[in-house]
Amino acid sequence: MPLRGVRQYRAGDPGSGPGMRTFRYERASTTSGAVALLAEAPHGAFLGGGTNLVDLMKLDVARPDLLVDVRRLTSDRVEELSNGGVRIGAGVSNSQLAADPLIRRRYPMLSQALLSGASGQLRNLATAAGNLLQRTRCPYFQDVTTPCNKREPGTGCSAIEGHHRDLAILGTSPECVATHPSDLAVALVALDAVVRTEGPDGERVIPMTELHRLPGPEPQRDTVLRHGDLITAIDLPPLAFAACSYFRKIRDRASYAFALVTVAAAIDVVDGVVRDVRIAFGGVAHKPWRAIKAEELLRGGPAGEDQFRRAAEAELADARPLAGNAFKVPLARNTMVRTLLELLEGPR
Repeated sequence: MPLRGVRQYRAGDPGSGPGMRTFRYERASTTSGAVALLAEAPHGAFLGGGTNLVDLMKLDVARPDLLVDVRRLTSDRVEELSNGGVRIGAGVSNSQLAADPLIRRRYPMLSQALLSGASGQLRNLATAAGNLLQRTRCPYFQDVTTPCNKREPGTGCSAIEGHHRDLAILGTSPECVATHPSDLAVALVALDAVVRTEGPDGERVIPMTELHRLPGPEPQRDTVLRHGDLITAIDLPPLAFAACSYFRKIRDRASYAFALVTVAAAIDVVDGVVRDVRIAFGGVAHKPWRAIKAEELLRGGPAGEDQFRRAAEAELADARPLAGNAFKVPLARNTMVRTLLELLEGPR
C-alpha cells in the first residue's frame, strides 16, 4: 500500500507571500502505481531528490497539489548492457554517478559535468533523472512578482529588456530567452544517450537530443514529456572514443555557480584526420545545444586549431545575443576550440 498524507510548506516571503500551502504526499510501491496516481492529478508532480522542485515550491513558482515520491521506485544502479553500452538508473544519485568507475573510464565527461555542479551535499541527494528535469535559473522565472511567459504564459518576458547576462544566445524566441541549467544533460546530449520513460500511454524511448524543447511560442514546456511520464533509466551507447572526452564549464566563480558557457566534447582522430566527433554546448540555449553544424564540418577534415575555429564559428553563426550577453558568442567559440585542442593532447 502507498504511504500517504497531507503536508504543508511556507511559500514566498513570510511577510507578504501566500503563507502556508497544502499538498498531498503519496509514496507508491510500483512505477505503474506512481504513474496512475499522477495521471489523476493534473497539478501533481513526481518527487525524486527534490533539490530543484522543493526550492521552486518555497518560491511559490511550483504549486503542486500532489507529490508522488518515486525515489525508491527506480533503479539506483549503473549497469553494463549486453551491447557494450551502460544503463543509468533514474534513481542513481549524482555523487554515485560521478564516482562510478565504469562512467569515469568510458565516459569521463559525465563525471566531470556532475562534479562541476552544485555542492557535495546536493549531489548526494539529487538524482540522475531529476537533474535532467531542472527548470531554468532565470531570475524572472524565480520571482513571482515579475512577468514571465515560462511561469505564466502570455504575461511577457522580463529578461529581454532586463538582466539577461546569463541567458540564451541560440534558439531563443520573443517569448523566452531562458537557458537550461543541467550540466549532465549537456554531456548526455553529446553522447547520444536515450531516456527511457513509463507513462499513462506505456513505455517510450526518447533520444536526449529530443527530450528538451526550444521555447518557441510555448516556453512553459521544457520537455516533450507528457504529464505522468516518469523517467526510469538513461542509456549510453557503446562509444569507444568517448573515453577521450572532456567537459569544460565557464562560470563567474570556481564553484557552486551556474554556467555562462559549457562544452562537452569527444573526438576521434586518426593520422591527423577527424574520424568522428561529438560536441554540445550548455548555458547558451533553452535546451542542451548539440553542435551539429560544427560536427559535420569537422568530420573527415584535419584536426587543428584553424579548422576547430571555423567549425565553432559556423555553429554560432545563428546566434542572436542580446545587448548584455553578446560576450557569450566569442566565449563559446573559444571554449570549444580550447577543449578540442586539449583533447588532441590525450585523455585528461
